[in-house]
Amino acid sequence: MNAPVRLVLADDERMVRTALRVILDAEPDLEVVGEAATGAEAVSVVRGTRPDVALMDVRMPDIDGIRATEQILATMDAPPRIVVVTTFENDSYVYDALRAGAAGFLLKRAAAEDLVQAVRLVARSDSLLFPSAVRTLAAEHARRQPAAPPWAARLTEREAEVLRLMATGLTNAEIAGRLRVGPATAKSHVAAVLAKTGARDRTQAVIAAYESGFITPR
Repeated sequence: MNAPVRLVLADDERMVRTALRVILDAEPDLEVVGEAATGAEAVSVVRGTRPDVALMDVRMPDIDGIRATEQILATMDAPPRIVVVTTFENDSYVYDALRAGAAGFLLKRAAAEDLVQAVRLVARSDSLLFPSAVRTLAAEHARRQPAAPPWAARLTEREAEVLRLMATGLTNAEIAGRLRVGPATAKSHVAAVLAKTGARDRTQAVIAAYESGFITPR
């Protein structure tokens, strides 16, 4: 049996943290290993517990979730995947958090089953959370670049196609099915896209694609 996914919950509202803990700890494959009420505390708790995933509120005392995300990703060799928990999906803070390195975001009003599935998805690093919402945020907040990004010329035609499929939220298995290649080949293409774009994960690659104009939100 695989070890459970280790989680840290960062939110300045105790009731929110308690509700999240009750939902997540009830799952046999998930385990909450720490909580934080401020951004600075979140950085400390994550460094101390080294979780797989951290659920991070955007607006917290001391430093906000965006700065906390930046500090965690900049100072840890193997940082957790960070998911921003927010009230409004079109909040500019959400997009700033994604640009800072968050792997995705969740709405505080999400149903319990959606929360659990989202955490599992992020832990697998296999797809985007809410790709349509990421496209909307990119359309509203991305700063367009006048020239093609330098990494675009390094992508093969197939890798460019894979990046566009990643932006639609397809998993590796779904990309393999769409391209009629094996799962290992699809995974290899995704890894090449991440390496050539200089992205930490799928979300960062897709954000880079939208911001550069390589992909145009519809």
